[in-house]
Order: sequence, then structure tokens, then C-alpha cells
Amino acid sequence: MEIQFLGGAREVGRSSFYVKGSKNFLLDYGVKVGRKIEYPISVGKVDAFILSHAHLDHCGFAPELYRHAFPIAFGTEPSLRLAELLLEDSIKIGIKEHLPPKFTKRELGFFLRRYVPYDYGAPVGFGEYDITFYDAGHMCGSAVTKIEKSSSGRKLVYTGDFKIEEQLLQRSAEIVESDILMIETTYANRNHEDRKSAIKRFVEEVREVVDNKGTALVPVFAVGRAQEVLAMLHKNGLSDKVYMDGMARKATDITLEFYKYLNNVELLKDAVKNIQRVKDRRDRIGALDGGNIILTPAGMLNGGPVLNYITKLRKNSKIFLTGYQAEATNGRMILEEGKVEIDENIHRIPYPVLKYDFSAHAGRDDILEYVRKSNPEKVICVHGDAENSTSIATELKEEGFEAFAPEVGDRLEFEF
Repeated sequence: MEIQFLGGAREVGRSSFYVKGSKNFLLDYGVKVGRKIEYPISVGKVDAFILSHAHLDHCGFAPELYRHAFPIAFGTEPSLRLAELLLEDSIKIGIKEHLPPKFTKRELGFFLRRYVPYDYGAPVGFGEYDITFYDAGHMCGSAVTKIEKSSSGRKLVYTGDFKIEEQLLQRSAEIVESDILMIETTYANRNHEDRKSAIKRFVEEVREVVDNKGTALVPVFAVGRAQEVLAMLHKNGLSDKVYMDGMARKATDITLEFYKYLNNVELLKDAVKNIQRVKDRRDRIGALDGGNIILTPAGMLNGGPVLNYITKLRKNSKIFLTGYQAEATNGRMILEEGKVEIDENIHRIPYPVLKYDFSAHAGRDDILEYVRKSNPEKVICVHGDAENSTSIATELKEEGFEAFAPEVGDRLEFEF
């Protein structure tokens, strides 16, 4: 077996891993969002595309595979529906901004028709391999992928994005035994803050803003984070103050269709009954009246409805960042400089910006726990910046594992 790293190696974004054997698999095919969008390097013949979950850094380039070929695609059903939502939006944005299309509705349609959904724990026979998905605990439908060769029993496990600690809406990731483990290392340098403490601080700060008739502006990733934050607010009696805008509304509706993939589904169902859905300009004006909470994409402030709100906030307002802020994004700029770029103009934002660690990724100790319990011969550290992926690989070597931190463009060969 040979693995080629087309993206997502010593970087966070454009995850894409090409696994060549008697069948050729492509694990994810995403984009990297920043000042400009970066794409994976080109891929050879693909027999099967496997989607770990529906975030753009994992699915954002998938339709391009279907320009000249028609590989079968595998993943969970929620990943299919949520990826469709995000990819349709990507096409709309490209048209609106007059960008040369990387793919069109035609290619997206081929991708959707070639996608075969499977539940967790249901093996898929493909040539001499069996493919099985397990709950990754990251978001609705996210999957750890096991590719097992029937003749040798050798197992390649790809975690995708995972989280061992339970979230309000997601169960703990399943740890799968492996011979070769490809694992995300986004937060390999640290553990996350105690989640209960972080939620308590967040709720107290939001409630203070609402009580002072300001606006609590909460930029969120439409898929995953929006639903988790809404559940937090509802559990603490604040969902009746919530205005939900943009794609987060549709993503929440889709998520509720797949209740068996969720923890505490009733919590989300009840929360949705209380919120105000923002549908037009009049609703947006109402949301800014004061004493409200606005949940709106995009989580890194690079586009989306959040840019309609951020320069119109009233006094006593605050901005609450709840997720990873990549380099060269508005989210990183507002944290470090108090500025955002809108329509090529730089705006200074005079409101306090607060950052909370509600990550749906594993922290350092959970990464090490997964490796030890999965007990592979070889560990490949991906989906982390150069410092994180190389440092955790070094630590794993000291524990006796054969560990690698490849770069984009590298190839590794293994007995399989």
C-alpha cells in the first residue's frame, strides 16, 4: 500500500489522502479557507471516495472528482445531506463573486448520485477490502474509517476529525484497533479547557450582554457548532433570545432528521421551538434591536451573514468566537488586531471579542489515548500544523511507535 498526501499534512485544511492498493481510495477531498482558497494537489485514478464528515476542509472539493470520472463514494447519510448543503452554497458564492468555477451543479449531481450511505458498524465489501465506519464524536455523521484487507486482516484506520469527550449533542468517538493509524493532530500541543467551566463562563457573559440590551453576536460554523451552541443556550434558559441566520437554519433542520446520530436530541428539538429564524432584511434589523443573541455563519468571519451584522452592533454588544480561527481569516484578524476585512476594506471593530474553547476536536491527551488504545504499528500524524504534527510524532516515537509527520506531496509505502 502507498499513501500519498495531497493536502492536510503539516497543515489544517484541504484534507486529502490517496491510498493506493489493488483498489485506490481517496480519503476526503477538502479545501483550505483563508484570504484565498487552497486546493489539494491533483489525484490519480480513484476507485472509491470516502468522506469522513461534512466540513468544507474535508468535502469542499469532492465534486471536482466527477468532472471526468465517476468513482463510487461512501460515507454516512447525514454527511451526504450536510455536504450537499455546503457544496451548493459554495457554487452560489462562486457565481456571486464571479469566480472561475472549480465544479458546477453537474459535477455535484454526479457526486450525490454516486454516494452510497452506510451506518456505523456496517461493513462495506469493496474488492479485497472491507470498509467500516465508526462514530468519530466530532459532529452529526462524522466517521472514523477502517479499511481492512480480507486476505491479511491488516487494518488502516483514519480518524478524520474526532473527539473522545462527549459533547451535548455528540457521543464519544469509538476507538478502533489498527495496524496503520492516520490521526488528526489539530490540538496536539494542548488539552482543552474543562467544557463545563467554559460553558458556564460563556453563558454568564452572554446573559450579561442580553441584560444590558446589547447584542451577543456568536459567529458559528453552520454545520455542527451552531447546533451545539444552540443546545448550550437552551439548556441555560436563553434560547428564546436567539436569532438564527443563514445556513445554520437549514443545517439544524437536517441534523434533526438524523436523531439516531445525536446525544440529547430532545434538547435540540426543544431549543429549535424557541428561536427566531432570520429570513430577510427586516428580521436582521429586528435581531439587532438589543437584548438578543445572534447565531450566524461564518465561524471564521470569512463571509456569510455575520458580515452584515458586525459593523452594525449597538453599544454593550460583544462578539463571541467559539471555534478554531485559521491563519489569514477574519476570525484570526479580529482576535489579534480587532479588525475585519469586508469587500476589500478594513474595518476596526470597537466591541470586545471573547474566545471560548468549544472545540469538537481531540486535545493532546485524547490523541495519545486514541493511539495507545488503537495500538498500531505505525502512526501517521495529519490535520495539524507543522509544529503540532511533528512534535506529537516525536513523542510517539519515544513511546515506541513508528510515527510519521508527512508533508504535502510526500508518499509513504507500507506492507498491507
